[in-house]
Amino acid sequence: DGTVRRAGDPETADTVRTAARACPRLDGDGARPTHATDEAILDAAGDDPGWRQEEGLPFETSRGYAAAVGREDGTGPAVLVVKGAPETVLPACAGLPDHALDVAQRLAGDGLRIIAVARRPLARGEKAADVLEQSPSKLEFTGLLALADVPRETSPALVRGLREAGVRPVVLTGDHPQTAHAIAVDLGWPEDAVVVTGDELAAADRTARSRMLRDADVVARVAPEQKLQVVESLRDAGRVVGMVGDGANDAAAIRAADIGVGISARGSAAARNAADLVVTGDDLLVLVEAVREGRALWHSVADAIAILIGGNAGEVGFGILGTVLGGAAPLSTRQMLLVNLFTDLFPAMAVAVTKTGDPEQEAADAGAPLGTAVLGEPLIRQIRHRALTTALGATAAWLFGRFTPGTERRSTTMALCAVVGTQLAQTLADRRGSRLVQVTSLGSAAALVALVQTPGASRLFGCTPLGPVAWTGVAAAIALALAGQRALPGVEDAIVRYWPKMAERLPRAVR
Repeated sequence: DGTVRRAGDPETADTVRTAARACPRLDGDGARPTHATDEAILDAAGDDPGWRQEEGLPFETSRGYAAAVGREDGTGPAVLVVKGAPETVLPACAGLPDHALDVAQRLAGDGLRIIAVARRPLARGEKAADVLEQSPSKLEFTGLLALADVPRETSPALVRGLREAGVRPVVLTGDHPQTAHAIAVDLGWPEDAVVVTGDELAAADRTARSRMLRDADVVARVAPEQKLQVVESLRDAGRVVGMVGDGANDAAAIRAADIGVGISARGSAAARNAADLVVTGDDLLVLVEAVREGRALWHSVADAIAILIGGNAGEVGFGILGTVLGGAAPLSTRQMLLVNLFTDLFPAMAVAVTKTGDPEQEAADAGAPLGTAVLGEPLIRQIRHRALTTALGATAAWLFGRFTPGTERRSTTMALCAVVGTQLAQTLADRRGSRLVQVTSLGSAAALVALVQTPGASRLFGCTPLGPVAWTGVAAAIALALAGQRALPGVEDAIVRYWPKMAERLPRAVR
């Protein structure tokens, strides 16, 4: 009659019992299904010792319903019982009340999972197996079940945390589109969240699916095999995709994603084996922290790469410039080995294993897509700035040594100290809050000074002890290089603004 009643009301007993009889069981031997929806229905219905199931048809998303044929006390007339999606079961009912579809849509809009329940007695001569092979028809509508799939208390915080971290969450569910939309809104999605259905995906080709899913927030009535299509289509659209799942039918999508996440506490072995990352607990809020930790790790790796590549590129640039100006390489092979020893070993390793701890960097990451926040253009820019800064510091110290009284070995030693000092100063400036970076950088600088000022060791590497004027020149060259590094972004912006044709030749990171 269109009235909504709670489970346990005597008026609902017939509908709940009929739905329970459609759940897959083994001939009344007490075996229970693993699906949470079936468990909830069976718990609400209670024991039904008189029902004897003869044949059963488990629920499949592509079919949209589950059905069974059985008898009361094993001797009564055979009855077909059906439960499933309203859009599948209700059209198969004869004499359907006018309000049934409206009530189903209204309840779905409240975020409830709706199951339509119907039945019909088998005619004389009909066999259970034959009836189950055919699409149901001429059913007697019994009622609608509305199940509340209550989200975890931490779910809104999870959605909010992922969004703040620059990750766009997408819901994949077998629920009705209205139900899925209502639940998504409760969890923190906007009212205008874009909902795509499994039927729409099935009717589209791969290109159309990518376009359809590019801005989708919810994918409803999705079949298990379509989860893989969703992951592949999002990757085709240029997205970096993480897939979280716990069921065996999630395994293919988890494996195909850029980052597959399994859930150990309640997940299947197939999902865990396919995953790159396994959550050992039952609270997915740890994924927010995992994103932050992952980004911090990538920043550390990127900084270490910039130290190695940028520093070496600057050394090469200084070597070429010094050869052009002086007619010979300004640094010997042994001195280049010293540079690599003092800059590429302990300081770079320390940077690689420590976090940035930079609030401004974390804030910038929050607004950047996960796949491009660290590597790519930012890394290219960092390498370029380090290379130019290193070359500037080394060249300035070398020229200072050549144009002040002293030997050629003195100017070479000043260049060596400036190359190492400029790189260590950049590393310290980038990670000034890290005690490990401070110790390794200052320790490397102290070791270099000790080596240069020790006559025997200095001579072994083609150096000479430096006096106060030379050390002042080295310090001034390092300071000049660091000042130039701070000015580089403004110089690049000016190039883009005043010389657009020249800017087109620069790496995209500048533009």
